[in-house]
Amino acid sequence: MIYAGLDVGSRTIKMVTFDSVVREAKVVAAGVNPLQLCRELLENKEYSRLVVTGYGRHLVASALGGDIVSEIKAFAIGARYLFPECRSVIDIGGQDCKVILLTEEGGVGKFEMNDRCAAGTGRFLEIMAGTLETSVADIGDLALSASRTISINSLCTVFAESEVISLIARGEEPGAIALAIHEAIATRIRTMVLRVGIKEKIVFAGGGSYNRCLARLLEQKLGKQLIIPESPQTVGALGAALLAGECKTGN
Repeated sequence: MIYAGLDVGSRTIKMVTFDSVVREAKVVAAGVNPLQLCRELLENKEYSRLVVTGYGRHLVASALGGDIVSEIKAFAIGARYLFPECRSVIDIGGQDCKVILLTEEGGVGKFEMNDRCAAGTGRFLEIMAGTLETSVADIGDLALSASRTISINSLCTVFAESEVISLIARGEEPGAIALAIHEAIATRIRTMVLRVGIKEKIVFAGGGSYNRCLARLLEQKLGKQLIIPESPQTVGALGAALLAGECKTGN
């Protein structure tokens, strides 16, 4: 029996097919027609049940005949499967960031989600990278190249972008500006972590976990080591596929 999971995010769509092991995992850009992309991802695939999570879960599940599950539950299940000792999850996605505390049994104990503001998300980093004339894939390495430390005062995307432009006009080195951006994001996520009361072992998931500077700063600010999965973007889709096999879903 093969089960399928989709994580339909704002920036990317992730798909996992699973029976006793992961059979296939894919990540594609969401584009302007995520439903069509989901159809293409599942085309010619045989599966007995589909579960969908992410921002577009209601649209896609309704159209493709799948069930839905919240991102919080999907990430908790996926992370716990990959790392049975996992007690906490930090996920930095395109349009939100999540901090999840798991119970000893692996259920969701407590969580906090920032989905009202771009601050601390992949989109925020993408905008800042564009302002610094680099890519979101390279801004972390740019930050690690900094020879000095400065700070920015705002994480509001509009104000932060203006502040970065002012720093560039003052002649500040791009690496130092990039590091200041990462410091601000890591500090914000640390605040979320403290409110949730995160415990080890901590899985760092989502596209943000590819950023070496962000991972390093979070470890420093939390005083704890982060576990980064081999495929961090597909943790939620994996959780959805696992739940498809267990026939346990929920909004």
